[in-house]
This record gives sequence, C-alpha cells and structure tokens, in this order.
Amino acid sequence: MRGIANLDAKTMKRLLITGGAGFIGSNFIRYMLNKYDDLRITNLDKLTYCGNLENLKDCSADKRYKFVKGDICDAKLVNRLVKTSDAVVAFAAETHVDRSIKDPSGFIRTNIFGTYTLLEAAKRFGAGLFIQVSTDECYGSILEGSFKEEDALRPNSPYSATKAGADLLARSYFVTYKLPVIITRSSNNFGPYQYPEKVIPLFITNILKNKKVPLYADGMNVRDWLFVSDNCEAIDVVIHKGKAGEVYNIGAGSETSNMELTRAILNLLGKGVELIEFVQDRPGHDKRYALNIAKINSLGWRPRHDFRSALELTIDWYRKNERWWKRLIKCRKDIRY
Repeated sequence: MRGIANLDAKTMKRLLITGGAGFIGSNFIRYMLNKYDDLRITNLDKLTYCGNLENLKDCSADKRYKFVKGDICDAKLVNRLVKTSDAVVAFAAETHVDRSIKDPSGFIRTNIFGTYTLLEAAKRFGAGLFIQVSTDECYGSILEGSFKEEDALRPNSPYSATKAGADLLARSYFVTYKLPVIITRSSNNFGPYQYPEKVIPLFITNILKNKKVPLYADGMNVRDWLFVSDNCEAIDVVIHKGKAGEVYNIGAGSETSNMELTRAILNLLGKGVELIEFVQDRPGHDKRYALNIAKINSLGWRPRHDFRSALELTIDWYRKNERWWKRLIKCRKDIRY
C-alpha cells in the first residue's frame, strides 16, 4: 500500500474528481489547476440539476482538464476512469437535506451505492489514494462543545445518514482491503457557484429580487460557516500531508445562528428585517453543529477567510453573476431552503 506521504508532486499527477461540476467540486478543480502546473484532472459528473458546466467554463479549454459525463454508479465507466488515475477525490453526492426528506431514494443510490462503486474500482486498480469528502452533519447535533473525529456518528436526516453510511463503508475498505482512504468532514460551505437552494445563495438571490427569505422556526439553529476556497485548500493539505485511514474535520470556527446570518445578509444588501418570513421548521432539524479542528490544524492548515469578509465576497459574486443564477432559479421552486 502506498502511504499518502508518497503521493507527492512527482507521483500524483492524475486526479479523478467525481461531482466536479457541482459547487465544492468545481471550486476544488479550479483551485488545483491554478496551484499545480503538471496536474491532470478528469471530472466525472452526471450533471444532475445542481451540476453545471458553466461552473468550470474558465477551465474548459485547459488541456490539463477533461470532462466526462456519467454516473458514479456506472461500474464500467468508473473502472475505466479509475484505472488511469493516481487518486480519487469523491465529491459526487446528493446533498440537499430538504430533498432527502421528501425522497431519500436518490440519496441512498448515489451516496451509498455510488461510493461503493468507486471504492470497488479503487481497490481493483490499486488507487494511490481515495478521498471521501463528507460533512459534519454525520455527527448529528451538539448543544455544547465540538465534535472530534473519533466521536460517534448520529445522523438525523436521510441525507446525513447516507453520507455517514458512505464514510463507514470507505473506512471499511481501508481496514479490510488496505485501500488508502482518507475522510474529510467539513462544516457548512458557502461561496461562488453554490446552487441557489442552499440558505446563503437562496437568501442572497431572493433579496436581490426583493423577495422574502424563509427562515425556519425561530432562526436559532447554529452553523459553522466555511468559505469554499478554504475547504479546497484543506482537502489539498489532507491529500499531501494526511494519513491514510484517518478522518479530518474541516471548520472555520465561525458559529452563527441562522437569524444572525439572515440579518448579516440583509444588512450587506441594504435591506431590513421586513423581508424575513418565519416558516415551519423542517423535520429532524439539527440545532447546532461544531467541529474540533485541532487535527487538521496540526497539518499546518488554518482558514484564510473570516466569516464577514467571505460573506461580502460571496454577495459580490452573486451580484455580478445574475445570469448564472437566474437561469437556475426555476429549478428549485419547491425548495424553501
């Protein structure tokens, strides 16, 4: 088994990124292409409703980048792509909690069976590294303190349950088959190119249209907000410095209630609280997420952006890219956030 330390710039030249046309995946591809001159990236994406090739329009002409449309559940296609890759970074997933509550079936198929298909191919062809990109929601809710990587997983939605299942499956391939697997669990990401069904882009785009923003319950649910480029950098650090078989929490230490978040967005857009519309809470809504990030800090990573400046950057991006998000708005008429 090749240890992660051996995957340096000389050996890790061919990355297979799954779900690279989505929000975090597209930001990660751009980040890696900008940082590493000799890197070759293949992006496998099914292009579901939130996969968008416009997210990587600026990379499309780069000879180091190749896009393949396909499903991670397609074993024949996955085998072919993994066979010619040095490492797999698995972003592909169904991610929206509200959608998982309405219909969990797609989440079970993609997040669990899709992960299984990727792991099987990685095992078969001896992939040098498998990065399972996951979420803090696997731990469930915590009222005090913060979750460490060894804490039990207690997911509370079909989405987080399927991600927890995929994480455990990935871990089993490390233990049983010695496949070099690393799991990252990040807090809530935000930034450019996020599909406008998630709370921050939904609220920004609603306010830009002078529409009300739907705030669940009393707005006191707390999240730690991580700027997407900081997460991309953290995953890169884990690829080069992390240890196979380990889990790494990635957070920003920017705990903010949904009410505080909403007020901050309204303030930055010059609007008042009259645009807040309180709506019925969603089932199984986690009260608070918080991550202990000492482990990834020990690898030399720290978030570069504070919440306020990152939120300003995000709002500015959505202001300047109305054509991008207005074309997508019609796809999420049934989503509150």
